[in-house]
Amino acid sequence: MIRTETEYQEAQRRLKEGQRHRKAQQSELEKLDLSKAEIRRGMAPLLTFHEQLHDEVQSYERLRRGDRKELANFQELGQILIALRIVSGLTQRELAERLGVHESQVSRDERNDYHGVTIDRANRIIEALGFELRYSVAPTRKLARSRTRPVSTP
Repeated sequence: MIRTETEYQEAQRRLKEGQRHRKAQQSELEKLDLSKAEIRRGMAPLLTFHEQLHDEVQSYERLRRGDRKELANFQELGQILIALRIVSGLTQRELAERLGVHESQVSRDERNDYHGVTIDRANRIIEALGFELRYSVAPTRKLARSRTRPVSTP
């Protein structure tokens, strides 16, 4: 996940560099007189990396525009906290000031995706970002379907 503007700029640079590298790699593989299938297999890791980086760039850009659709899965709480900071337009330094901690603490927490963060601390971060935490629990579709068995009567 891209966490800062600096990481975003680096990702953009790597995407451009990756395009040149992919073309050069494909050209080298073609010179070896490999089959199309062999070339595809040889290129697959590079293409997968490029697609993942591209997805991360797009995700960061959507968050910067204020799109909150990516914040729906509570399982990734650390990434949600980072995304909320980005959506809020705050830097790590600004969030640190609001929390009364050093910027290095926020940087370290984000680098570790807030691993092990407590709900209380997550809530303080969410409030510092100008949001509120709301709880909602719903059965998954799979579970909901399995619970709708017909009830037999004697």
